[in-house]
Amino acid sequence: MNIGFDAKRIFHNSTGLGNYGRDAIRILHRYTPIDKFILYNTATSNVDRLDILQRIYIKYPKGWFWKKFSSLWRLGPVSNQIIKDKVDIFHGLTGELPAGLEKTNIATVVTIHDLIFLTHPKYYSFFDRIIYTRKFKYAAANTDRIIAISEQTKRDAVQYLNADPEKITVVYQGCNDAYKKEYSADFKNEVRQKYGLPEEFVLNVGTLQERKNALTLVKAIHGMNHHLVLVGSEKKYAQKIHAYIAENKLESQIIFLKNVGDTELAAIYQMATIFCYPSICEGFGIPIIEALFSKTAVITSKGSCFPEAGGLHSVYIEPLDVNMLRNEIVRLFEHPELRKEIEEKGYQFVQKFSDEAVANQLFEVYKSLLT
Repeated sequence: MNIGFDAKRIFHNSTGLGNYGRDAIRILHRYTPIDKFILYNTATSNVDRLDILQRIYIKYPKGWFWKKFSSLWRLGPVSNQIIKDKVDIFHGLTGELPAGLEKTNIATVVTIHDLIFLTHPKYYSFFDRIIYTRKFKYAAANTDRIIAISEQTKRDAVQYLNADPEKITVVYQGCNDAYKKEYSADFKNEVRQKYGLPEEFVLNVGTLQERKNALTLVKAIHGMNHHLVLVGSEKKYAQKIHAYIAENKLESQIIFLKNVGDTELAAIYQMATIFCYPSICEGFGIPIIEALFSKTAVITSKGSCFPEAGGLHSVYIEPLDVNMLRNEIVRLFEHPELRKEIEEKGYQFVQKFSDEAVANQLFEVYKSLLT
């Protein structure tokens, strides 16, 4: 079985979609008998983002024109290369498929992570919405199988893309192996000292942008003695957070971290007292999974995809309700035995997102296309 993959974001995106692609290749390579992984990349990456193992082959545009206009190559002309490489199945890892494959005997799969540009359009520019809508509708109409990363995404694909529910399979995401390891006290202390972390703190991980809603968490911390650690890059929305902190003199309580590697971040998850993720909308919510694997109690948002990631024993709040969030933070700090119970049951729940389970589910989708 030879599988081709749209690998642009594997090599050129350091966060969400890139992590999904890298983890998919890693676990499929480890747990399944796929003969060849053929990764179609637009250009050489400046950073090593994937261990190149046996059975993994990277393909680039050929000829000066397609090398210069590699983004156009990825939209359609790459299909000629896919045919030449005798690919059995092509997997669009990020909601897109190159034009022309539907006219060949190559089976196709596309993963749809979220449709936030349709469900919450205010977070996207007009032109981005137009471009994404065209790409996703084309992929949904022309692929043989859709992988949705949550039941919520499946419902959205049916509603907004008019996708056939019979060809949608829900395969949840896992997370990087780093978050599944227990780190020594010495290493945690090194990380604590490096970043100036207190003994107890609330943790939030994710890009500081409006839909992630970190400002509500900052407001909830106001008036408490607890510390908050925000890990993630900053968008324009972060200016509101910094302004609120300055206005209310919260600088000593809130720590901003960026460009933290997976191993150090995993240790930070394990040191955190509570992980809080009051996001307004997601496709799934990988940081929730990372926290559960780290045996850290989770507070996250009600509804949408969040209970799928958090399970029955995480704590759920209305994402814009500052008082509700503050009360739950207080409750978990004041009741360590409850927090311990939530940690243990969350860890049991998250085992359903193990690497082997996710790899086997993906492989079953591939096999179904070749029978």
